[in-house]
Amino acid sequence: MGRSTGNDGDDMATGPRVLRRDEWDIWYGSLIRAFGGIPESAEETAMYRELTRVERSIGVWEGDACVGTAGAFDFRLTVPGGAAVAAAGVTMVSVAATHRRRGVLTSMMRRQLDDVRSWGEPLAVLTASEPAIYGRFGYGAATFQVNAEIDTDRVRLSVPPGTDDVRLAYAAPADVLDACEAVYARQVPGRPGMLARLPGWDRLALLDPEKDREGASPLQCVVARRDGEVTGYARFRVRPDWEPAGPKGTVVLDDLAGLDAATEAALWRFLFDIDLTSTLAARGRPVDEAWQYQVSDIRRCRPTLRDALYVRLVDVGAALAARTYQAPVDVVFEVEDAFCPWNAGRWRLSGDGKGASCERTSEAADLALSVRELGAAYLGGVSLASLAAAGRVREVRSGALTEASVGFGSAVVPWLPYGF
Repeated sequence: MGRSTGNDGDDMATGPRVLRRDEWDIWYGSLIRAFGGIPESAEETAMYRELTRVERSIGVWEGDACVGTAGAFDFRLTVPGGAAVAAAGVTMVSVAATHRRRGVLTSMMRRQLDDVRSWGEPLAVLTASEPAIYGRFGYGAATFQVNAEIDTDRVRLSVPPGTDDVRLAYAAPADVLDACEAVYARQVPGRPGMLARLPGWDRLALLDPEKDREGASPLQCVVARRDGEVTGYARFRVRPDWEPAGPKGTVVLDDLAGLDAATEAALWRFLFDIDLTSTLAARGRPVDEAWQYQVSDIRRCRPTLRDALYVRLVDVGAALAARTYQAPVDVVFEVEDAFCPWNAGRWRLSGDGKGASCERTSEAADLALSVRELGAAYLGGVSLASLAAAGRVREVRSGALTEASVGFGSAVVPWLPYGF
């Protein structure tokens, strides 16, 4: 859900406890109030009630009132090398405005990370409504995304060979959900940061409350086929608008996926060419997506960068051993982790494109950093060398920084396809 808000001090009298199913309405109502109090549709509320893992959710209570909420989904996150690693998807975090600066958030983060460790999950991940909050708990910004407002009246798209072989057809989103999910599933192993879809999560793509459309149409879907096989799809809305000179509608892209370059280009070209529109609004797209190199004028696309997934290594050894490295690496990290002290100390990482090991060691350190920097660099989208330039990583052995930076990189930029 991408919901997390809180600020605290250190004056807590009661601790968090596991949520009971019969408390969910009060617990969730407290969360909604913390995010402004605008009611959700009955359909949205029912879906999130069903998706909530109650046994992995905690609350802080004062009498019958819920004053703090936090949950954790049980995700599988793609890491460099293609492995799907167990990750706690931290979500639904809030602190009541009446109970700020009392240690509520810290107590929930403490309980939650202890729980994640006990579950044997080496990673915790989240999307932050307020990015400044989570660094102190060891989370680092590991993926970014591009938003764009493309002037489709002036920007042209140059497409690769084979694009004209792709056939597009409108379809009701619910009717082709399984086919679209099959496309998504085939993409997951190929890009770090993607999440294997849990049961029930596919239906989130069909949520279409009128209050969130901002004047746009209900959700529409176009499916792409090559040789009779579904190879991609786009879900979008159209927001009509007119001025004295004529139409100036906006296409609002909700989701797009293609299994090959021609399919992706065909879908983007379709969105560029929808009648009575002059703008394509795209949100949350991969930083390295091909359309950015196919447009005639990137400035008129007005791309902006935004942080997305924050990663926290709960078990440094298991997490670093779970991914591969694009160049051989053999380095000793001196890790600082005050919030999860079981991670603190020296770890020797040895790995390459086939696998890795990461064990405790008494050898001299090559690089010194905090667990936050390891989280930021973990998926290969943030360079350890850049973090060193920012003063966040210290090179002890000459050459170790370059070795580790190259090894940690990823040929495909990590991307979080949807929030939670």
